[in-house]
Amino acid sequence: MLKLLLTGLLGLSCSLIHKTFGDQGIEGTVFSAGGNLMPAPNRKPAGPKEGVRATLCIYELTNISQVDRVGDAPYYQSIHTRMIRQADTDDKGHFKVLLPVGHYSIFTKKGDLFYASRRDEKNNLAPVEVLSGKMTKVECSVESDHKPVY
Repeated sequence: MLKLLLTGLLGLSCSLIHKTFGDQGIEGTVFSAGGNLMPAPNRKPAGPKEGVRATLCIYELTNISQVDRVGDAPYYQSIHTRMIRQADTDDKGHFKVLLPVGHYSIFTKKGDLFYASRRDEKNNLAPVEVLSGKMTKVECSVESDHKPVY
């Protein structure tokens, strides 16, 4: 009887641990950044952005000093930190990736290059923080063939 009770408690605690980890990571949408994005008084605001299919590459938090950059563009030939996970979005650009608690950099792939246009005050590229038991909302972008104009 005691063995049955302990087995039941052990099973319950494992499922609670799995549920907690299952509820943390990142989720969001990848959008295409392109066209004329310059605000103007006579221009109507763009409608809702549509997501695009893309590949996400999640790395340890990565500083600009830890990548090989292509000129001054937000493209990178190589990243010199450890890749944690790679994931594809659905057709509408949506993604959900389970991750351990920590700080990460999120890149999108374009051909053989990595893309990230956002930086923090320490020059970490596309930083995101995953908190215990939380799904962090993230918006990413891939540059379209029609470069954005601001």
